[in-house]
Amino acid sequence: MSNSEVAAVARALEGLHAAVGRLSQEYGDTLGIRRLVSDVARLSDDLAELGPPDPRHRPGPVPEELEEIPDVEYDASMWTDAEQEGFGAPDRHAP
Repeated sequence: MSNSEVAAVARALEGLHAAVGRLSQEYGDTLGIRRLVSDVARLSDDLAELGPPDPRHRPGPVPEELEEIPDVEYDASMWTDAEQEGFGAPDRHAP
């Protein structure tokens, strides 16, 4: 994670902190508001203790490199000799 990415997360957390502050003025001291304040503080603490990235870490693929699988019916011939889970092959009988 580069310094600019850490700075971008820090700015986002500052905005979230400000938004939760505005919510607390509207909702008052409720359990939900206390949880939100605690969560934002925890995220800020987690970001602060990240430190530099581990040089041995190999980042995984970025989402743009993932292959999209279309949501269409598969060709029925693909299943011609397949066994049905729990039933076995169509030409054999269970023991």
